[in-house]
Amino acid sequence: MSRKLPAADWHPASWQKHQAAQQAVYPDKALLDAAVAELSRLPPIVTSWEIDALKDLIATAQRGDAFVLQGGDCAETFEECTSDNIVAKLKILLQMSLVMLFGLKKPVVRIGRMAGQYAKPRSADTESRDGQVLPSFRGDLINRLPFTPEDRVPDPQLILRGYERAALTLNFVRSLIDGGFADLHHPEYWDLGWVGHSPMAEEYHGIVKSISNSLDFLETVSGRELHHTQRADMYAAHEGLHLFYEQAQTRFLERRNRWYNLTTHFPWIGMRTAALDGAHIEYFRGIANPMGVKIGPGMTAEWLQQLIAVLNPRNEPGRLTLIHRFGAKTIDDHLPRLITAVRETGSPVLWVCDPMHGNTESTADGTKTRRFDNIVAELESSFRIHHAMGSYLGGVHLELTGENVTECTGGARGLTDGDLARAYKTTVDPRLNYEQAMEVAMRIAGLRQTG
Repeated sequence: MSRKLPAADWHPASWQKHQAAQQAVYPDKALLDAAVAELSRLPPIVTSWEIDALKDLIATAQRGDAFVLQGGDCAETFEECTSDNIVAKLKILLQMSLVMLFGLKKPVVRIGRMAGQYAKPRSADTESRDGQVLPSFRGDLINRLPFTPEDRVPDPQLILRGYERAALTLNFVRSLIDGGFADLHHPEYWDLGWVGHSPMAEEYHGIVKSISNSLDFLETVSGRELHHTQRADMYAAHEGLHLFYEQAQTRFLERRNRWYNLTTHFPWIGMRTAALDGAHIEYFRGIANPMGVKIGPGMTAEWLQQLIAVLNPRNEPGRLTLIHRFGAKTIDDHLPRLITAVRETGSPVLWVCDPMHGNTESTADGTKTRRFDNIVAELESSFRIHHAMGSYLGGVHLELTGENVTECTGGARGLTDGDLARAYKTTVDPRLNYEQAMEVAMRIAGLRQTG
């Protein structure tokens, strides 16, 4: 696999000259063009200075001086764009970051899978039920979930609805943070239902009390409030899958002399769309955002090295994050060789573990799930391998929710396959519930042992 870079012919639509995987087929090109043109005129969802600030934070994490927590829904839905759902996501990410901050003794960078995670790759273009074949559901940004011919036709207007929901979500998050919701002096604002009955409630409250006491002591000694503790910034991320959506909000900023994708702070590329000569790599190479690339067992050393050369030719700190997802059973077979491959390039990367996707399986009745023990095992193996090779695991990437769902088995309450039907809500992949997510955070922080 190789790629020859053109000199200076990149622009937001240059990806259209390349093979584009995982893209919907719109029956009316004129309607699609009109929707893209309308979206390109609307205000951006994020700003370039927010993007650059996140890039600096990721560079800090690359040096081992911070840890990245990335989490949220597998796929957002328009219907779940409610204040309660957004607050629940924000609460669980704040709680997890508080635990990690306490245990790791270093800053935690919070990146939500939110405000744009409306498109999902699919293993097949079509789906069959009772002899009827229709296009697969690709997320609310593209078509609709009901299994009817009308709902499954890709609708260009949905990219405008997705933009609106993403803007509403991120603006609400900003308002909460600016209003003091994320103030470390008041972590009681973040309490979710589990705090009253979880086996980990006492442990969590002990952490909260310890941090509050430390803040009180420092402020008493210094005679002033520690203002940086009153705000916990939250950045947005989504898979940059739907290239017309990404293209429409990509703008050249003259004062920075760079192109920025202003739909999100941190877009990432899935392995299914990481072909060197493909449209997604062509698009991503031209934007200034920090970006992630998912890597799995099929990633070769040569492929990864060439991806790095294309996506980060100037070896910019903070630009490139590699999110590895191998599965608990195969991580020892693959991660060491890819760490070696990256080291040979001399390029700075942030290594992040996604312990979710490589551990997906199905129950006897066909329900998709993930075993908590396998999720934790892959995480622990990641830390062990990076440490043994002189590398640094600087983040975790989780699919989770602030709701009391039953989609992954195991954890503190010992959920079994029989419990899944009780509150199985996801339309795509199973997520950790709030209690399981907090237990993962405590294990990362070194506060809870396996067993």
